[in-house]
Amino acid sequence: MIAALNQLVSLVEADDELDVEGVARRLGTTGHHLRRMFSSLAGMPLSEYVRRRRMTVAAADVVRGRDDLLSIAVRYGYGSAEAFGRAFRSVHGASPGEVRRAGGPLRTQPRLAFRLTVEGSNPMETRIADRPAFRIAGHAARVPLIHRGANPRIQQHIAALPAAEHQRLKDLGDTDPGGLLQVFDDLDPDRTEGSELTYLHGAAVSAGTPVPADLDTLDVAAGAWAVFRTTEASLPETWAATATEWFPSNPWRLRPGPEIVALLDREARELWLPVEPG
Repeated sequence: MIAALNQLVSLVEADDELDVEGVARRLGTTGHHLRRMFSSLAGMPLSEYVRRRRMTVAAADVVRGRDDLLSIAVRYGYGSAEAFGRAFRSVHGASPGEVRRAGGPLRTQPRLAFRLTVEGSNPMETRIADRPAFRIAGHAARVPLIHRGANPRIQQHIAALPAAEHQRLKDLGDTDPGGLLQVFDDLDPDRTEGSELTYLHGAAVSAGTPVPADLDTLDVAAGAWAVFRTTEASLPETWAATATEWFPSNPWRLRPGPEIVALLDREARELWLPVEPG
């Protein structure tokens, strides 16, 4: 995976139009997995890195002053000087005209390089679960993706549920993943902060189990899952370590599907990630 990510970075430098799915196929993986691993390890979505790098290189053309701004905009894939100007300002904090006149300010995005470091001194308690299709029943809401800290929209969604509703959902569950579930679905492929996802607070039920009409449902396809045993306090670190340690060390890759946190008791948690052989 480290080699694949470095090849992807090289292609970002070379290609005006980056075909992530085509690149992933050539590298023997999937676009879904490649985007997820890039955003987890780089700390930014692939699309954001591409935009920052393009604007870093474009800034040199702007400062040189040899070409008009529309020509530069077209060279970097923008249909108008206005669209280019908005992207340029979002990266550098100043318009192309201001930078051309003053020579700055410029905010450079260095080229990324992924390197393997020695990790893994703390074993990860993991199992692979092959599950038939099931459903998740509960209460869903569209919320923004927040990378760090608690998500206030999710907290509000959970707090709005009556206390008895949590027990009703838990009693409804009749299959794995067990316990109350925090389900994250329809995630942006690049994991762009602020993009919307579907959050569902509920429980897993077998395909044939009747579900009360007042509950939202999510159908989950049959497949393999990597299940990471952790605690509430360690959950963020465990989630991060799946990208930095577990996936690079194991012959599995992410497949499309929801990401699930099972609340087993006051402290114990299980992180369920949909996987397929890599």
